[in-house]
Amino acid sequence: MNRTQQLSSLNDSNKVWDVVVIGGGATGLGCAVDAAARGYSVALFEREDFAKCTSSRSTKLVHGGVRYLQKLEVDLVREALHERGLMKQNAPHLVKDQAFVISNYSHWENFLYFFGLLFYDILSFGFGYGRSRFISAQKVLKYLPTSEAKGLKGGVVYHDGQFDDSRMAINLAQTAVEQGAVVANYTAVEKVLHDADGKACGVIVRDLLGGQEYSIKAKAVINAAGIFVDEVMQMDEPSMRKMVVPSQGVHIVLDMKFLQSDYAIMVPKTSDGRVLFAVPWHDKVVVGTTDIQRPVAESEPKPLDEEIDFILSTAGLYMNPAPTRKDIVSVFAGQRPLAAPKKEGKSSKEVSRSHKIIVSDHDLITITGGKWTSYRRMAEDTIDKAIKLGKIEKRKCVTRKLKVHGWRPNPNLDDHMYVYGSDEPAIRQMIKENPALGEKLSEKYGYTVAEVLWAVREEMAQSVEDVLARRVRLLFVDAREAQKAAQRVAEIMAEELGHDKVWVDNQVGAFMKVSDNYIVVKE
Repeated sequence: MNRTQQLSSLNDSNKVWDVVVIGGGATGLGCAVDAAARGYSVALFEREDFAKCTSSRSTKLVHGGVRYLQKLEVDLVREALHERGLMKQNAPHLVKDQAFVISNYSHWENFLYFFGLLFYDILSFGFGYGRSRFISAQKVLKYLPTSEAKGLKGGVVYHDGQFDDSRMAINLAQTAVEQGAVVANYTAVEKVLHDADGKACGVIVRDLLGGQEYSIKAKAVINAAGIFVDEVMQMDEPSMRKMVVPSQGVHIVLDMKFLQSDYAIMVPKTSDGRVLFAVPWHDKVVVGTTDIQRPVAESEPKPLDEEIDFILSTAGLYMNPAPTRKDIVSVFAGQRPLAAPKKEGKSSKEVSRSHKIIVSDHDLITITGGKWTSYRRMAEDTIDKAIKLGKIEKRKCVTRKLKVHGWRPNPNLDDHMYVYGSDEPAIRQMIKENPALGEKLSEKYGYTVAEVLWAVREEMAQSVEDVLARRVRLLFVDAREAQKAAQRVAEIMAEELGHDKVWVDNQVGAFMKVSDNYIVVKE
């Protein structure tokens, strides 16, 4: 997946593409894969890096949505459970089974959650990851040694999926390219073009790295810009009212000593009525999340002190010893694009999580809402909408059984390189041919120089942040170690890409500025 080659495909200004997709997160990449797999010509543009915003900052779960079941949103849960099964089937190198324990401190909770999760299993219709079961208080303490024993009445074990979100996004970009799409990061859509009838018929795009401008003609224009969909809708129709409210979710990352288990913790009802997860991920524990409406969408949102304190205080009720601020090795914030409420004062937890497709008077197709688990279904619905509008000829969706790039069954989860799937042997071969490429980026973690080169050559990484945040997950795993590695990564990239020392210094400075937001207690 070479960026220069991808951009060269845009030089023919007379070409009319079947589908142009704006946005390179889960939804946009899903749309590109779906459309390209049906045989349409597709071009996707991402203003920053793939999965830069919401799609790299999830709870790392592939799930049906237990909390939606509490609200009796049965159809939403059923759809997500079905998609959960397809996601594991199509990307087994990234999606794995994760067992959760709900610790109960009353007999009523044991009854309520056991039968609720039994219904959750039934809704999965053969796509289940494992059966839910009741366990005794003794078993809870065995599975989760850090649990509070006082008053414990038992627990329920249930199963969902766990995955690496930005690695999935990169593999979807590669899948789209393999299916014939053109995808490019750091390409900003600056204008939506309209034909004589006023219908959306293409976009003006600027390469933010090279400066070149492209005029792209298209039969269907899809706005999948996530938290920034309003900006694109207003390019199409300046008077368009705001459709999305950003809802911020924060996660903290802790060492495994705060969990000491392969089981995850699920707290079904926190002090403010939300759900909290503590999930094993890359030998760390991801704990979250919060749900706070924010006034404006941000690509690099900052965690609020109140969000960090809420997570710590809630986690402390289920972890012994209770984690403190100094125990946080990384903290990250993301913003979800929720459909804006029509009435003022609605909290973000009351705004619907289901996805919505909006067609403007100019036939700009906007897809918003939803979640990672449902990315494939969202994409299918969006391309079907373009067909229904008569923008493109009818062709059947084929992604239900389409293997995602890197597909490889039964990965070795004890090796951090499992996320590369079928690409792993090629990276190991690089090290075998040149042992110097086996040099570690950090003394504490196994990430290597070879992985940086792979990210640049095969995964379109253009910056130190691209590598350390979304190709190699070191920024999310341990922010301080990522800062220590930044200089070395910049030097490796500069040599590979032909950049000078000024570029190296600028990259390191930019990364330090961003990564400071991931560190809670400054040393």
